[in-house]
Amino acid sequence: MSCRFRSAFVALLLGLPLAAPAVAHHGWSWADAEQVRLEGVIEAISMSPPHPTLRVRDARGTVWQVELGNPGRTERSGFTAETAGIGDAVIVIGNRDADRTQAHMKAVRIVIDGRNYDMYPERIRSD
Repeated sequence: MSCRFRSAFVALLLGLPLAAPAVAHHGWSWADAEQVRLEGVIEAISMSPPHPTLRVRDARGTVWQVELGNPGRTERSGFTAETAGIGDAVIVIGNRDADRTQAHMKAVRIVIDGRNYDMYPERIRSD
């Protein structure tokens, strides 16, 4: 094995543990199986990959990080950068972080002005 190849191989192996948390985050293993309903006001909207997000302040003043679907899935739901604005009331149905110290959840449905935006219609358990 050449020295150059060995160095690249070692660098790759050393970098894998650093990449694992980012890869593990995508999917649902980090989220609680029970769906919850969050009502609040939008404080921020980001449509950036890998997942568009909302920051939502609930009635108790807690600010939640809400992940939407990937950009394509979010767009197919009808939710775009023009759908909602800062200060708009929103209902989020989804799965919260299994770590209850985190105000973080993955949305399966967003409701704004009575209109449903279903990010993951196959995962919705309640209407």
